[in-house]
Amino acid sequence: MYPELFRIGSHAVATYGVVVALAVLAGGALLARGFEERGLETDDAWSVVGWALVGAIVGAKTYYVLLHGDPAAFLSRSGLVWYGGLIGGLAAGVIGARRTGLPLGRTADAAAPALALGHALGHMGCFFSGDSYGLPSSLPWAVAFPRGAPPSTAGNLRHVFGVHVPVEIPDGQLLTVHPTMLYSAAVLLAAAFVLWVLRNRPWRPGRLFGLYLFLTGAERFAVEFLRAKDDRFVWGLTTAQDVALVSMAAGLVLFIALRRGASRVPGGADMAGVAAADRRV
Repeated sequence: MYPELFRIGSHAVATYGVVVALAVLAGGALLARGFEERGLETDDAWSVVGWALVGAIVGAKTYYVLLHGDPAAFLSRSGLVWYGGLIGGLAAGVIGARRTGLPLGRTADAAAPALALGHALGHMGCFFSGDSYGLPSSLPWAVAFPRGAPPSTAGNLRHVFGVHVPVEIPDGQLLTVHPTMLYSAAVLLAAAFVLWVLRNRPWRPGRLFGLYLFLTGAERFAVEFLRAKDDRFVWGLTTAQDVALVSMAAGLVLFIALRRGASRVPGGADMAGVAAADRRV
């Protein structure tokens, strides 16, 4: 775990920040490739990335503040929540796409594998910073985070995350935990691969994005069971799992409603008309 990549004078360059920057570039490059394959301008892809990046930061910060009641997080480098970033990034991306005159369906499908790839790399950044780790574990690949956020000590697991730790273990003892960031990264990389392989299927515009919502929602729902979290409410589910269920449901609705040969979508819109409108935009 290396939270600091290097220092420039008294300023530390965070590994997480560098990895996130690489994630944005990798996701943007994959988005540009998807645009090119769909007959869209690659410059427009980077325009959408810019819009989405601003929206993602604002959304991630806002979600964190609403969840933790800590307005000071707006001014710090920490305090970023993925689902807030996804919601904010999607909203801003839609605005950017509309302002650029891009078809939303094809834009969303091009973004699906790019989002999964960027998210996977972002989780690797979390691993280096020791953030979002899991429950105590004695598995061979379990990891201790002495410089984590916070360090994975018995006391932090007990008092910060509400995890049951045997009373005979002192608060100051460092424990090995599930590296849930790497679990998420592995599953999301697999999802990005699947979405990329399926990108040229003769599907209705938007269907691939529906699959993205379902796959990434399922990933988050599953991995959360192993996360050290203190926000478990109804049936022991976390806030992120509740949002993941919404993502899965929305993705499933899109995937089924936009299946090949479907004639109508909820609300009575004719799919042929939707497809024609998508081509005209």
